[in-house]
Parts: sequence; structure tokens; C-alpha cells
Amino acid sequence: MKKIASIIICLFLSASIFAQFIISEEPVVLKTSSGDIHGTLKIPFSNSKPIPIVLIIAGSGPTDRDGNNPQMKNNSLKMLSDGLFYYNIASLSFDKRGIGESQDAMKKESDLRFEDYIDDVRGWIDILSKDGRFSEIIIAGHSEGSLIGMVAAQDNPKVNKYVSIAGSGIKAADILKEQLEDRLKDQPAIKETMFSYIDRIEKGETIDNVPAALNSLFRPSVQPYMISWFKYNPQTEISKLTIPILIIQGAMDVQVPVEHAELLTKANPKAKEVIIEKMNHVLKDCEQKDLQSQLYTYTDSTVLINNQLVKYISDFTLDK
Repeated sequence: MKKIASIIICLFLSASIFAQFIISEEPVVLKTSSGDIHGTLKIPFSNSKPIPIVLIIAGSGPTDRDGNNPQMKNNSLKMLSDGLFYYNIASLSFDKRGIGESQDAMKKESDLRFEDYIDDVRGWIDILSKDGRFSEIIIAGHSEGSLIGMVAAQDNPKVNKYVSIAGSGIKAADILKEQLEDRLKDQPAIKETMFSYIDRIEKGETIDNVPAALNSLFRPSVQPYMISWFKYNPQTEISKLTIPILIIQGAMDVQVPVEHAELLTKANPKAKEVIIEKMNHVLKDCEQKDLQSQLYTYTDSTVLINNQLVKYISDFTLDK
């Protein structure tokens, strides 16, 4: 009889411990004037008191809440949110307007502005601030999501901390020039034309007669968005933050150099900077710093993200 009682107690304790590690996923919707934006709340199951929540913002292009796009499924942001759960930290990830389940929220291209993405994050912050299950709101932006997050966090008493993951330290116009510099090194005339277009758009000008060969990048309908995007300088924006800041950069990132993290840290000396030696742009470990050898990490969802990343964000969130 005692043996049976001991077994029952052990089973009860095991079940109690296991319950603490059940991820509770909840669909959540942000209503906007152009349509619904869909997200996922992940909350550690058994919590009697409020816990912190990390609002994860995906990077540029057709990247969904899990860090995937149609050509590359790596589950990087899904692994990040799952990892935070093990530290008893909730998370909210969402499909940006026009992506995944949020397709219907996309505006006509000529009406879209960079501020739309910023306002969406502010909308999520408002929703989370009214949820009594959460004690603090931490914004974590990856790649372009870093800039969106740092602007959304400014002068917002509802946001407690900010994390930049592989965030650029220079303006989008300069990023574009850097990318074109290498591609067009043998086509100086085209490079000169494209650089002049970038300069004009950065000044707020629109270009009406774009040659067909350059239309994919400079078509008139996308220029208003580019104007709104180019005006933000990450160094200026991060300098405006007065909340605790963590800047994380992977030393193996071939898309955003380590120097960008240093620029952000210099712009706000109160920020804590962490360089993770083997981590690349999709948050996974690599031995070589070239895109070709790293491609598998962009497309293989079984390759795990760097475990130090989750620990750094968790410690920052929990004030450790």
C-alpha cells in the first residue's frame, strides 16, 4: 500500500513539473483599418503571477512570425519564442501585414508607408499592456524589425526594455548603396543612375520616368514607401531610447556586419552589446563566414538556433 502511495505521489509530482513546461499557444488578432493582423501568444502554462512578455518583430521581406519565407524555412523566430518559454517568459510573434495569415491587411503598394509597420507594433503593445498576465513588455526586433521596434518603443511608457538582434546601424539608403556597389562594379553608368535615384528619394523626391530595367526597384508606386523608410537613421532612433537596451549581433552574420552593432552601441552608450561568435543572420551557428556555406541554415528548420542567444535575452528580460 505504501509502495502504491509512493508511486501516486511521484506521478503527481512528475505531472506538476511537466505542467510547468507546457506551452499554451493562443491566436491573437490586431484590428487595423486595412485588415486583421494575426499573431501567436506563447505563455508558460502554470503561472499564478504576471510574467514578462517579449514582442518579437520579424525582419524584412516576406518573413512570417516563425522567421520563414516561401523560399526559406528555418524556424529561427519560432525557436526563439519556444526557447524563451523555458525561462518562464511569454512571447508574441505575428505575421506582418501582407504576410502569412495577415495577407488581407496589406495596403495598396502606393499607400504603404514604413510607419504602418511601426503603428502595428504600437497596436500590439497596447493589446499586451491591457493583459493582466504580463508584468513587463520587452520588444525584440530582428534585422529590419530592429528599426521598427526601436521607433515603436520611443516615448512609450508601456515598453520596459528593448532588444536589437542583427539590426542595421545605418540608413536603408546606405544599405541599398552598399548592396548595389558590389553588384554594379562593372556597370558604372547604371550604378551612377541608381545612386542618383536613391539620393533623390532620400531627399523626398519622386521619379516619374523610371527606365524599364530599373522599374523593379524604383517603380513609382513603391517610391512613397522608400521615402518614408529612408528617413530613419538607426543611430538617431536608438539614441532616443531611455529604457534598458540589449544589442545582439552574430560574428558570422554575412548580411549585417558586427560594426553595425558597434554603431548602435556608440549612439546609445547605455546599451549593452553582445557579440555571439558563431551566430549568423538567421541566429544559427556556422563555422565559415560566407553565404554559400551558410545557406543550409537558412533552409533547414531542424538546425537549432544559437543557445546563447536565448540565454542572453532571457537574462536581460529577467534582470539577471
